[in-house]
Amino acid sequence: MFKRTFQLLLFSCLVRCALWAADNPFVGDWKLNPSMSKMTDIMKVESVGANKYAFNFGGDPETIMIDGTDQPGISGTTLAVSVEGPDVWKVVRKKDGHLLITANWKLSKDGNTLTDNYHQISPDGSVSSVDYVYQRKGGGSGFAGTWVSSSVAVNFVYILQIRPYQEDGLSIIDSSSQLTRNLKLDGKDYPNTGANASIIPASSLRSVDERTLELTDKKSNGKVYSDQQIKLSSDLKTLTMTPQNSNRDKPNLFVFERQ
Repeated sequence: MFKRTFQLLLFSCLVRCALWAADNPFVGDWKLNPSMSKMTDIMKVESVGANKYAFNFGGDPETIMIDGTDQPGISGTTLAVSVEGPDVWKVVRKKDGHLLITANWKLSKDGNTLTDNYHQISPDGSVSSVDYVYQRKGGGSGFAGTWVSSSVAVNFVYILQIRPYQEDGLSIIDSSSQLTRNLKLDGKDYPNTGANASIIPASSLRSVDERTLELTDKKSNGKVYSDQQIKLSSDLKTLTMTPQNSNRDKPNLFVFERQ
């Protein structure tokens, strides 16, 4: 009798999960449409001594010597910056000795434009590239200053896979951030997995209405890394994400199409 009751409960759970998957309009594969998306980025570089600089890429500041050596960075990573030539720097980030990011920076002759040829390396060795063009905001000289980019050429494939998670949650597998977020829609923090989970170790998700979710990412110190709305179009064919980082005046705009 107990065995039969357990089987009935298990079957009921499976039915509820299947109905949740079938009814939830967010579930599916979503691919970024670069022509409809807009990225804005701000980074700050401050000279703090002889050949020593503090870098802020939107999280906690990292202070290192510009000598090309791997030095302690955020969330257990290392950061290295080397001078490659007049007005040319190379930036490298690693985790446990493995490459995560390489970026080639070049200043314009007037010192007011910085181009950043940025490469992100995934655990399987595949590389995503973005070409940033920053303009100087305010004062500063050389690479030191506040740099704002609002014109970004996105030339990589960005896929979101959204799957059911347990009875009433969602699993968001993000190819860009290299995070898997397994979340219930209760606004509580849940641990992330993936290559960058040490940088964004926890996230929370809550439902605003039937076509809008609110996703919050947390840093390792528990502070908010970013807030973003995930919103479905009325025909359920387009998904829009607007991540707002604390160092940006305006959120980014990512528009995905259902595959």
